[in-house]
Amino acid sequence: MRVALICHDKPGHLQTRLDTRAAHLAHIKSSGVVEMAGPLLDDQGQMTGSLVVLNVDTLDQARAWAAADPYAQAGLFERVTLTEWKKVIG
Repeated sequence: MRVALICHDKPGHLQTRLDTRAAHLAHIKSSGVVEMAGPLLDDQGQMTGSLVVLNVDTLDQARAWAAADPYAQAGLFERVTLTEWKKVIG
């Protein structure tokens, strides 16, 4: 199953994102379940969140991946949504 993980950063926490980015990217690469990922951007092109599409067996597996994400562990996110997602195009 595919799960869309949509995360919105706490305001004023860009430095937390930058400081944790290398560990976050390593988590993505080592897990083997990320199909695509990238930052959400504001009107000025600054990173303000994340969109990650996971390919997992269960929603619990997606929750565990999200909880282990260094961004989440650093307290970066104000709001997180995990939703099963169906790929139709692309």
